[in-house]
Amino acid sequence: MNDQTDYEKIEKQAKTRKTAGNIVRYFLLTLWAIIVLFPFYWMVLTSVKSYGTYNSERIPAFFTLSPTLQNYMDAFTTVSLGKYLWNTLLFTVITTSIMLVVITLAAFAFARLNFKGRDFVFTLFLSLMMIPNELVVITNFTTITNLGLRNTFTGLILPSVTSVFYIYLLRENFAQVPDSLYYAAKVDGTSDFRYLRKVMIPICKPTLITIVILKVIECWNSYVWPRLITDDPNYFLVSNGIQEIRENGFGRENIPAMMAAVVVISLPLIILFLIFRKKIMEGVARGGTKA
Repeated sequence: MNDQTDYEKIEKQAKTRKTAGNIVRYFLLTLWAIIVLFPFYWMVLTSVKSYGTYNSERIPAFFTLSPTLQNYMDAFTTVSLGKYLWNTLLFTVITTSIMLVVITLAAFAFARLNFKGRDFVFTLFLSLMMIPNELVVITNFTTITNLGLRNTFTGLILPSVTSVFYIYLLRENFAQVPDSLYYAAKVDGTSDFRYLRKVMIPICKPTLITIVILKVIECWNSYVWPRLITDDPNYFLVSNGIQEIRENGFGRENIPAMMAAVVVISLPLIILFLIFRKKIMEGVARGGTKA
């Protein structure tokens, strides 16, 4: 009887500790979520305040009773936000499409084709990841300038059509596909390209989707290279257009209108991530797990 009572006490204490641990864990997670999400809330809140209301607040208010969408209308009528969005969309779609072809062929070659010095070449290829991005930017700028491609979409796109990291990620995923499938396909007379298109790509689709999403986010947020390679507003992307809007559009003091432009620019990426967040996690996990 005493043993049963002691067991019940121990079990009750364990449940109490578990409940207390869960309370502390969820409290910390909630606190962290508030800290992370607060800048987004403040951005949206500011964007729906009128210019007069915002400037009349001696102490910033955490809510507004008279929201307005005029700032969003000004974002498209007063400045060239629509043009910046179109340039960014064009840059993102073309760059991502070309990169997908390049890295898929490269990853397949490193993962499946047998050629002399393959592993050595791949090691040298990975060593490029050790080179600081600043040095690559300088080299790319010199090359693009010498080719006369400044202030062109070609000059914007070319340096971004490949990625050592994405090739590595996809190559590791391709390497998980059993060799027996490849040999069986070769016995049937299937070409390497057909095997890649019919077998490898469907099997590794989650990783490919992940790469596409990450590349889209990368292109959408690109700032340094577009700012460096073009000074023509006709080729500005949204990240560079924000600075142009601040200096020559709304002005430095019209913060609500600036926040409205930032919300419009950020919304596509937020929606994209919310829709495909599970795909991103799945693709990254598959890329780092051996079958």
